[in-house]
Amino acid sequence: MNRKIIVTIGIVVVLLGAYLFTVNVEKDGPTTVDSRNIKQLVSDYSLGSIENQSASITSQELIVTDTDDSESIYDLPEDEFFVSIAPYVDKTHPCATHSLTGCQGEMIDKEFSVYIEDMEGNVVLDQTMKSQSNGFIDLWLPRDKEYQITFAHEGKTSKSDFSTFENDNTCITTMQLTENKSA
Repeated sequence: MNRKIIVTIGIVVVLLGAYLFTVNVEKDGPTTVDSRNIKQLVSDYSLGSIENQSASITSQELIVTDTDDSESIYDLPEDEFFVSIAPYVDKTHPCATHSLTGCQGEMIDKEFSVYIEDMEGNVVLDQTMKSQSNGFIDLWLPRDKEYQITFAHEGKTSKSDFSTFENDNTCITTMQLTENKSA
C-alpha cells in the first residue's frame, strides 16, 4: 500500500512540474489570440486608441512594448498578412516593419481608390478607402501571394507590386502619387 502512495505522489509531482514548466514557457513565448481579436487590437493601436504603449507588427507577430519596456508578443493569423501602406506626394520615410504607434504618413484622412489584384488576375479589392490619422491604410490579405496595387487620388496614381510571404515588409512607404498622363 505504501508503494502505491509513493508512486502516486511521484506521478503528481512529475505532472505538476510539467505543468509549471509549460506555463512558464508559454509566458515567454507568443500569445495566441483569435484572429478577430488580434485584428481589433492591431486596429486599436493603429488608430491611437491605446496609450502608453508602443506597437509594431512583423509578418508573423504583433509586438507591444509597455512604458517599463516589458514586451507582449501576439501571433498573427496563419492565413492572413497585415500590411500598412502610406501613399504620398511629397514626403515619405523608409520603413519595413510597421510601427502602429510611430509611423506617420503624409496624406492624413484622404480618400483613395484602391485596386488590388493577385498575379493570376483575380481582383482582391476594388473600393474607396480613407487613410487614417497616421496617413496609412491598413490591409489584411491572404498570405503567400504576390499582388499588384494601384492607388488613385485627385487625378494622381501610383502602382506597385508587393507580396505577403513570411518576412515580407509590413510597411510600404514607396508609393508616390503622380499625375496621370493621358494617351
